[in-house]
Parts: sequence; C-alpha cells; structure tokens
Amino acid sequence: MTSPSEVEDIIKRLQANKHVQEVLIINDSGQIIKSSMDSGLSKQYSDLITKLIEQTINAVKELDDTNDLSFMRIRTKKHEIMIAPDKEYFLIVIQNPEK
Repeated sequence: MTSPSEVEDIIKRLQANKHVQEVLIINDSGQIIKSSMDSGLSKQYSDLITKLIEQTINAVKELDDTNDLSFMRIRTKKHEIMIAPDKEYFLIVIQNPEK
C-alpha cells in the first residue's frame, strides 16, 4: 500500500509536467481522496469518470473476460484525460494535449 507521503510525491511529480493541469485520485466508489481542483469540479469529474470507468470495465470484460482495463486515455481538442485504474482507487490526470 502506498503511504500518504508517497502519494504526495507522485502528485508533485505529475504536476511538475508543464502539460498537466489537474490531478485527481478517487476511490472505486467515486469518493475523492485527493484533488488539485476545487471541490465542485472535483465532484463533477469524479461522478462522470466513475460512470465511464464502470461502463468501460464492463465492455472490456464482455469483449474478453480474461482481460482487465489497465489504462484509459481520452483526448479532446481542449483536454487529454488519462485514467489509471487500480483495485481500490483511480488516478486521473488532466492535461493539455500536446500540439
């Protein structure tokens, strides 16, 4: 299990990247563990991404029940959202897409 100080170090390293805008860590039920965003935006991302992850995990299992979701990347014109799921939590990084 990762200690709180290790989590802080990981977040600081991620935020040191010039493209990273926000970092959000939520548990598997969508509760916010740590966020660099304000509480309203954190809640909005948490709710929407939790639903998206659930649907994606189900789709992956239905396509191939021997496989698990290990990483998800969503790219739009404005943002790139990267999601690293784990058994107990999800690491979400929001960044500017590189040109």
